[in-house]
Amino acid sequence: MRKLFFSLAAFLLSASTATAAGAHKLPLYPSSPFEGTALSWVSNSMIMVWIAAGIIVLFCRAATSKLSLIPAGFQNFAEWLIESLYGFFSNILGEHLVKRTFWFFGATFLLILIVNYLGLFPGVGTITFLDSHGHVTGLLRGGNADLNMTGAMSITFALLWFYWALSENGVKNFFAHIFAPKGTFHGFMKLGMVLIFFMVGILEVVSIFIRPVALSFRLYGNIYGGEQTLEGLMALVPESIAFLPALPFYFVELLVGLLQALVFTLLSAVFLKLICEHSEEHH
Repeated sequence: MRKLFFSLAAFLLSASTATAAGAHKLPLYPSSPFEGTALSWVSNSMIMVWIAAGIIVLFCRAATSKLSLIPAGFQNFAEWLIESLYGFFSNILGEHLVKRTFWFFGATFLLILIVNYLGLFPGVGTITFLDSHGHVTGLLRGGNADLNMTGAMSITFALLWFYWALSENGVKNFFAHIFAPKGTFHGFMKLGMVLIFFMVGILEVVSIFIRPVALSFRLYGNIYGGEQTLEGLMALVPESIAFLPALPFYFVELLVGLLQALVFTLLSAVFLKLICEHSEEHH
């Protein structure tokens, strides 16, 4: 077993630099390692996301397998992590909203973070195969280096945002929050402010529909660009030392992976808070 483990490790490390001489570039689009089979709909980025989801499931099962009133070991770490995330989002959303929405923000943060870090493992994107078109493509691909993944998360948040905003404010207050004048006005000034705030409301509607696009492209662009940079650096030097110029940037990518998970969920939480801030005062 030990020989098998070290053989596998050596294979992954060599595969991570095998494409340096050929200056392999990460394709813009994911591809399927199962083309020509019934599983051709499964892309290499989907596999990475499923692995990340499996890690989260195993993490939760391990943390709750032997629950005790005085947490110790893995349960203690899990409770610290969840309580820290809960406190962070509570400071942004308030106590009422965080109870309703933490399941989404906490899970999304962990999913993005783990998917980002999995993309840095040796072999991801560099263990390649030829697809049906004769193109060299990676057997595995960073999940967030796929616009389908980041777009799906952004659209999911947008739908939940509308649901939470309408349920917290009501339909009337929801549209009043966007279009109604803020403050008390009289006479001709009131008419002028109604027109001004109506125009501002139209701009706000445009902004609301742009938010999912901005969220998805921000996350996708940073992760895809980081992976392209690493592969480009590895292609500048001989294969035997290809890992050296990219090594410092791996530590930078560890920070970027955390920051991008934080930025996506932080902005999402702020967008929700902005539409629900008046109803939060009521609660």
